[in-house]
Amino acid sequence: MASKPSIPKGTRDFSPAEVSKRQYIIQTIKTNFERFGFQPIETPSFENSETLMGKYGEEGDRLIFKILDSGDYLKDIKDFSQIVFGDDFKTKYKDEDIDGMPSTDGDFFKIDSKKLTRFISEKALRYDLTVPFARYVVQHQNEIEFPFKRYQIQPVWRADRPQKGRFREFFQCDADVVGSKSLWQEVELVQLYDTVFSSLGLEGVTIKINNRKILSGIAEVIGASDKLIDFTVALDKLDKIGEDGVKKEMIEKGISEKALIKVQPLFSFSGTFSDKISQLSNLLTSSEEGMKGVEELKFICDNVATLGLSTATLDLDVTLARGLNYYTGAIFEVEAPKTVSMGSIGGGGRYDDLTGIFGLKNMSGVGISFGLDRIYLVLEELQLFPETVAATSKALFINYGDAEALYASQAIQKLRKENIKVELYPDNVKVGKQFQYADKRLIPFAVIVGDEEIAANSYSLKNLVSGEQVSVDFEGLKKALLD
Repeated sequence: MASKPSIPKGTRDFSPAEVSKRQYIIQTIKTNFERFGFQPIETPSFENSETLMGKYGEEGDRLIFKILDSGDYLKDIKDFSQIVFGDDFKTKYKDEDIDGMPSTDGDFFKIDSKKLTRFISEKALRYDLTVPFARYVVQHQNEIEFPFKRYQIQPVWRADRPQKGRFREFFQCDADVVGSKSLWQEVELVQLYDTVFSSLGLEGVTIKINNRKILSGIAEVIGASDKLIDFTVALDKLDKIGEDGVKKEMIEKGISEKALIKVQPLFSFSGTFSDKISQLSNLLTSSEEGMKGVEELKFICDNVATLGLSTATLDLDVTLARGLNYYTGAIFEVEAPKTVSMGSIGGGGRYDDLTGIFGLKNMSGVGISFGLDRIYLVLEELQLFPETVAATSKALFINYGDAEALYASQAIQKLRKENIKVELYPDNVKVGKQFQYADKRLIPFAVIVGDEEIAANSYSLKNLVSGEQVSVDFEGLKKALLD
């Protein structure tokens, strides 16, 4: 019995309607990327393993999909066994035992998985677009004009545990600028977020911003510089576990009670962006690093305020601590409107030495990303997809036979040149079946062409929603289908 068709966990099929909506979002993002001067690049779906491994921490490495090399790994069983089971394998087992691969005691199966992976896999699916971009910049540095503004919209893969809103295959939509330390880039990226979400009709998003230097300054002021990551990870949970929960976690991580007293103002952090800047200035007076972060945020805030935003709000969130392993300046996160229960729908930040992992030092950059899948869910929930976003045709020409089909095809050819989506039902079958097909496809119009229409050089246009039917010439047909 044939097995039931299925797809791997964490992947999805998309219907024509879903693809149309996704393409609408992607096209809106792409159009605005280009409007802001970003250029498109693409990188391979898979990279050499050494390009990706070790760039995302131990947890990230675990989630990278490795690609099995082609070839017969067991061709030389002795060498393979030594790689898999360790250098002392040959001293433990005689050649005849190795050849026969007998059952042996438990330590035979203590496999060195890292050695095994390197032996059977030299390539891996990309985990994100950032590291391949860094590789691209280093590899093509002599061909690139800096500062280099690039955008990239491609799928990535992660061997994560699938759950709601988390997939093993998904698209990332990134825009980065490398080769410039100017804070005007951050100002533009805030505007880019605002422009894209306004174009999608998604009003009321909050663009949260923080700065790694501020977090470092706070840790310095409270005497916990050596526990920066522990401090910020706990602080980042303020919305989830509350003030008491955060303090408890900080104490468990070795941050003193005295330090918590100094950091108390953060738990009642409120007011306008300017108010928060003032509060931070008072808290960080003794930290040069912290005050530098305050000045950077003030520059971004003041200029965004002067230029104005269409529908988004810029807010300083001192608990925002994403990407601390690589962000060195501004940190961004975009929150959906309060009417929707959804996590972040975008994020990013500045990194001072991303290309350093490939030997190109001091190449500062800043970038943002749009969460396509979550944006889709938000637009769907708020019913913000335009009615024009559809994969269906505007009209179906009914097939009454070859002569009628030819007459219809001549009109279809001209309509398509006007970018009107129309099609001919391919078979001369019962008219009822053809109308039923149009109904199921949600095609709003049917065009009826019989002997009378051909003789009069006309078309009968039927509105399948209202049932109204009118006789029109070609110009009338075109006008009706363009409306």
